[in-house]
Amino acid sequence: MIEARELTKQFGKVKAVDNVSFKVAPGELFAFLGPNGAGKTTTIKMLSGLLIPTSGTAYIDGVSVIDNPVEAKKHMGFVPDQPNVYDKLTLREFLNFVISIYRVDRKRAGQIADEYLDIFELADRQDELLQGYSHGMRQKTNIIAALIHEPKVMFLDEPTVGLDPRSARLIKDILKQLTAEGKTIFMSTHILEIAEEMADRVGIIQKGQLKFIGTVAELRSSQGKEGSLEELFLQLTASEDDKELISHLKG
Repeated sequence: MIEARELTKQFGKVKAVDNVSFKVAPGELFAFLGPNGAGKTTTIKMLSGLLIPTSGTAYIDGVSVIDNPVEAKKHMGFVPDQPNVYDKLTLREFLNFVISIYRVDRKRAGQIADEYLDIFELADRQDELLQGYSHGMRQKTNIIAALIHEPKVMFLDEPTVGLDPRSARLIKDILKQLTAEGKTIFMSTHILEIAEEMADRVGIIQKGQLKFIGTVAELRSSQGKEGSLEELFLQLTASEDDKELISHLKG
């Protein structure tokens, strides 16, 4: 459903993403992990057609994101790490705008919008301007907008940031339901407990290079130790200086 082939993105002399290749299957929830600046957001932007790679390519449901971006984007929803909206529109106007962009059945899309407005408790706020929305409300707005055309693939960059615990739980329940329906979820997160709880597989990127891809059980096997995903992640991504410091602190 998602395929990256030797994706590379270079900014000046810096390779933000370096020859990354992988596949994500239909119905899979894939967690993309890495330290700050590792290349997670850059990879997601290339996969979703928001950033043109320096080299390599990507496919969504067999459609090239590079050669046929409009067709590829019909199959995907995207929730960025910063919830940008049009401040001078109401929530309902914004959702109607999104519906018109995707050219989907307005009645069906309107029903989906109404369902999620109720789930996120935004139905009574839908006629207010988005400029008055909190960060969490904007995040929910972006999630509804990404789901409104029933995409086969969802890209989410830190989807639970700024959400209260109830809303974060709702997001996790929605994502589980989507994968049960055969949808593919590609999610980056710094909250490793969420990745360990939800992901079928994880990918770990560091300094633009893919260091691991597989299940948490396979990660434990590759690292030769038991432990939580957090412990395994820190072990895999620790620099030599970090390891020396950890060893010193342990005595």
